[in-house]
Amino acid sequence: MSKTSVIENTIQFVKDSLKNAEGGHDWFHIQRVLNNSRLIARGETCDMLVVELGVLLHDIADSKFHNGDESVGPERAERFLKSQEVSQEVIDHVIQIIRNISFKGGNTDQKFSSIELDIVQDADRLDAIGAIGIARTFNYGGYKGRALYDPEIEPKLNMTKEEYKASNAPTINHFYEKLLLLKDRMNTETGRRIAADRHAFMVEYLNQFYAEWNGEA
Repeated sequence: MSKTSVIENTIQFVKDSLKNAEGGHDWFHIQRVLNNSRLIARGETCDMLVVELGVLLHDIADSKFHNGDESVGPERAERFLKSQEVSQEVIDHVIQIIRNISFKGGNTDQKFSSIELDIVQDADRLDAIGAIGIARTFNYGGYKGRALYDPEIEPKLNMTKEEYKASNAPTINHFYEKLLLLKDRMNTETGRRIAADRHAFMVEYLNQFYAEWNGEA
C-alpha cells in the first residue's frame, strides 16, 4: 500500500474514532498538530511517514478518557497499522512516539528518543499553549467540572506522574503545572520560536485574568 493511501486511511480511521471526543482532543486537535508537525519538519531531517502517523494516532485512545490506562492507545494504533500493512519497523517507531509523547507531570524520564518524536512532541505541545491552548484548557476543565480558579489552592509544581494524573485542581493551576513549563521543554528550533510567542500570550492573558478577578480592570 502506498504511503499516501496509508495516510488517507489513517485520517479516516482517526476521524471516525474521535467523532464524539471531548473538544480539546478531537479530530481538529489532531489536524492542528499535523499542521504544526509539517511546519517543524521543514527544518529537520526526518521520516515524514513516521511523523505523520505518530501525530495522527497519538491521541487515538488518550489515557485520560480510558481510566488512566496507557496501553489502550498503543494497542489500538498497532492493530490499525498492521491492517494497513505498514512495516513493523515503522509501527514500532510510531508506538514509541505514542508511549513517550505525553507531559505526565514533567518528572517522568523519557525512555525513547528520535527526531520524529521530537517533532511530534513539539507539535502537540504547541497546541497546548497560546490562544488555542487556553481554550482547550478551559474546555477540558469544564468537561471535568473543575473550578476556574481558587486563590486558596496553590499550584503543585514538580508533581509525580501519579499526582499529575489524579489532580482535580482549578483550571488556572494547570497553567503553572504544565502550560507555562512547555516553552523551555521544546525540542526543535522552530518549536522554541513558536512557543516563545504563545507563552508570552498566556502570560498576558493571566495578567488580565487576575486584574479582572481582583476588580482592577
